[in-house]
Amino acid sequence: MSPMTITLIISVLTVIGFLTRKFTLGTTAMMALLAFLLTGVLDAKTVLGCFGNATAVMLVAMFIVAAGFNKTQFVKNVAGMVKNISKGSLTKVLAGYVIIAVLLCQFIKSNLIPFCIVAPLLVNTVKQMGYKPSKVIYSLGIACIICCQTLPLGGGATAYAEFNEYLLSNGAVQQMGILTPMISRLPLMLVMMAYAIFIAPRFAPDEPVVETTDMNTESVASKALDVKAMDPFHERCGYIIFFGVTVALLFSTQLKLPAWEICFAGAVLMVVTGVLSPKEAVNAVPWWVFFLFVGSIGIANALSVSGAGEAIGTLLANLAGNTHSSILLYSLFFLIPYVATQFMYNMTTMMILYPIVIQVCLALGANPIAAVIVVQSAAFSAILTPMATGTVPYFMGLGGYDQKTILKMGIIPTIICFVVTVVWNSIAFPLF
Repeated sequence: MSPMTITLIISVLTVIGFLTRKFTLGTTAMMALLAFLLTGVLDAKTVLGCFGNATAVMLVAMFIVAAGFNKTQFVKNVAGMVKNISKGSLTKVLAGYVIIAVLLCQFIKSNLIPFCIVAPLLVNTVKQMGYKPSKVIYSLGIACIICCQTLPLGGGATAYAEFNEYLLSNGAVQQMGILTPMISRLPLMLVMMAYAIFIAPRFAPDEPVVETTDMNTESVASKALDVKAMDPFHERCGYIIFFGVTVALLFSTQLKLPAWEICFAGAVLMVVTGVLSPKEAVNAVPWWVFFLFVGSIGIANALSVSGAGEAIGTLLANLAGNTHSSILLYSLFFLIPYVATQFMYNMTTMMILYPIVIQVCLALGANPIAAVIVVQSAAFSAILTPMATGTVPYFMGLGGYDQKTILKMGIIPTIICFVVTVVWNSIAFPLF
């Protein structure tokens, strides 16, 4: 068989593995990488390069930097401040906690953990005001999901480098800057925060539709809010290193330092200064994410070197009628992952569609930079089913919502996500 045929077979089997979840996502990605190596599609040097990839190193390092920051009293202090300021007004309370949650979603590469941290605080506060959680939990949930990793802070500061790796691995010469993902997604973040605070509560039920459950958010919140206070030296180190890394990433070009070196230095400093122990640093890394990323880069390389990616892109471009409409193409790049993510994990959707979208753009002679961000935006906007992301079943349980309720409440946010993402990117990042 030709390398192209082998690559297509392995890629299809990998997608099936992602969907069936017989193995973890990271394990499935590693199996694909091994298959490409054994069949000769990728040589040993390329496979090793995936593990030593600068972006992969940066990804691991940034998880460690974020873990050090999470040991500080930042979350507890900000939560206490908001609670004191917003007493008496449901809108102010909701605004305060939504802002905290969205901010945490920039520091922590997850929408579930910030939700679980903030949700118990919001529930207790509104109960004291005489409201049921069903009135506000949906707002918090969609804000965490849709606004996650928008700003160049913490994990969000490395997003551009991850995108660039996918672009490069799939044969694109275009590269984005550190602020590109923010420019692409910031309008949606601001609009969705406003919707969550001022409009979503009007469509939320006053009483739970089904029996509520605590979904174990209290334990997650206690881990963040009841963190043992460090001594002043280590507390200051946690802040200085974290925000120092973020600022250095923003000015990495002027500093003439690669992003991975900045993140690597920050991770080492978190351990050297004693903010994290070596064991805590190792445990801070979700290694399945690292292996999934490494495997995905390997798949992208295989699609590129075998010519399979180009063939797929050309085929899909022909099916799309070789259109040169940014509005139409961005609509397709949004709707396909949005629908797919309702039924499978958002990261799975993105890993599958990034190479395809890039190849379609290359076949059409379009700039793929914002196309991959639109795929991410669509996957992060999926809120209509509990399969979309782990946060949805959590806010369904806490708010007492059934499937019919979240479908009804999700119509307007879905339209907003689609319109804002497609129209804004067509203006800010035209494909042609």
